[in-house]
Amino acid sequence: MNAQDFNDLDSLFVDRDLDNYSIRIFTNFKVNKFSIKDDDDKAKFVPNNRYGLGLGFANRKIIVDVAVNIKNPNKNKTSRFDLQGSTIIKDQNYVKLYTQVYKGFNAKNNFDEPTEFRDDIRSVSIGLNFLHTFTPIEFSYSLLKAGLPEKNDRTIFVTGGVGVFAGFDYFSSDSSLLSETTQLYFNEEGNIKRYQSVSLGAMGGVMSYFKLPYGITATLNFMPGIGFAAKKVTITDDQYYPSNPMLYKLDFLLGLNYNFDRFYVSLTYNNDLNSTQLGHGNSYLLNLTKAKLALGYKLGRAKKQ
Repeated sequence: MNAQDFNDLDSLFVDRDLDNYSIRIFTNFKVNKFSIKDDDDKAKFVPNNRYGLGLGFANRKIIVDVAVNIKNPNKNKTSRFDLQGSTIIKDQNYVKLYTQVYKGFNAKNNFDEPTEFRDDIRSVSIGLNFLHTFTPIEFSYSLLKAGLPEKNDRTIFVTGGVGVFAGFDYFSSDSSLLSETTQLYFNEEGNIKRYQSVSLGAMGGVMSYFKLPYGITATLNFMPGIGFAAKKVTITDDQYYPSNPMLYKLDFLLGLNYNFDRFYVSLTYNNDLNSTQLGHGNSYLLNLTKAKLALGYKLGRAKKQ
């Protein structure tokens, strides 16, 4: 969901020009995965049925896509609620929101123990990223993703900004996340049953837009951040509060769009990494990934060649 200005609601949502609309089919990839690591060993938890297929429509102001999750009957099911969106408000404020609730993960590792599906592992991630740019953002993500032309004639646009991020992160299992065989590779404090944290921090970033040959446009965003997290770890028979509050964040996005006649193809890839220490030589990494490939058809009058 992407918007340029909230001052005039009628002009924002009511677009009566059919030339500004398109219908689209798309496939997407969404995953919330996390890992626990010591100096040498890593246990990671990855959900199943990560792909979706859907329909949507787009115009200059907003994109609405609705997808159905594709489930493999030969794999165990991961239950999920996954909502992510971004918008640009008043030309200089980039906002990203996400809420992800997952249950059921494949427990993998890097020390050759068998992979096991755990339907008792749950994960909740809620977050906000806000970036205020130094200069107005002279392009719209809606235009890029909807295959519509930009109003300006610049071939390259780059701007920077500063902002904040906030988040809530939680995972748990009925017993330890580690099985009887994998917990032997970690110390006692790595035998985690529940983790929760609330984080707040500052971030900077660079947002860019490029007009390439043959009707191709591209965007590249890079937003690192550093902050503090209040963390609580519950192990099998005890709990503790990690003394190191630092949390490191990296959010980047790559987008490509190709226009040809009344059709367009749009590809976006976004990765949001969050890393922090759990104490006792253990670290935690949360990886939120989203990718989408859309094929759109522009409505309205046919354009003369």
